[in-house]
Amino acid sequence: MIVVNGLKKRFKLAKELENTTSRSDARQRDGFFHSVEDVSFRCDRGEVLGLLGPNGAGKTTTLRMLSTALKPDAGSIEISGHNIVKYPLKGRKAIGFLSGTTGLYGRLTAKENVEYFAKLHGLKGKALKVRCDELFSQLAMDDFLDKRAEHLSTGMKQKTNIARAVVHQPDVVVLDEPTTGLDIMTKQTIIQFIRELKSAQTPVVFSTHHLDEIALLCDSVCLIDKGQSRFSGSIEAFKTAGQSTELNDAFLNIVNHGCADV
Repeated sequence: MIVVNGLKKRFKLAKELENTTSRSDARQRDGFFHSVEDVSFRCDRGEVLGLLGPNGAGKTTTLRMLSTALKPDAGSIEISGHNIVKYPLKGRKAIGFLSGTTGLYGRLTAKENVEYFAKLHGLKGKALKVRCDELFSQLAMDDFLDKRAEHLSTGMKQKTNIARAVVHQPDVVVLDEPTTGLDIMTKQTIIQFIRELKSAQTPVVFSTHHLDEIALLCDSVCLIDKGQSRFSGSIEAFKTAGQSTELNDAFLNIVNHGCADV
């Protein structure tokens, strides 16, 4: 289980912008850009939570705080009862994190990349082989395991990145737009893998701009807009708050009219 409460994160503005205030985004003020001002949500065991929001809403900053790459200015993140803001090393062990910017070692094969990260997490011998073979099968990776990462297609790289992120069987999996730019077959493999994580009772948080994926996979959603949680709750409650049975319309209504009751 992951519980996020009242996250805040601001960044110092460039010197030439320190004394400016943006009319279009009130988060730029007092010499700082307040990227995340108040974000809260929870994802329980066996649940999939979709993280939604317009571009620039604060989703990426939120995800980087979940990964412990950034320390919040305020707020808390708990995983299985552990405060990972106070104890970030526990967070890194407990989270499987896929970032849109995470790279692979190009001169290593897909198999070698996954095995390398498995060893970093302490897996070795038979346990390492069993875990890697399980992931290679689940993600349909057998045809390209011995190819160097620098020669893999976008879909092959994404499958390898996902295997790398979850090889240590984390308590929570966080995926940043895992299907962006993928062909339909690769996308379907990843969607099925997320379903298998859910069946194994692993909480999954993933950001996406594709509302069809929300409908297929999610039990709940958190909508972030201008650095704040505008909604956090079940899919049905999201539709009610957005005054529409269509997820797209509900999303637009909450963003444009602020009709959510969080």
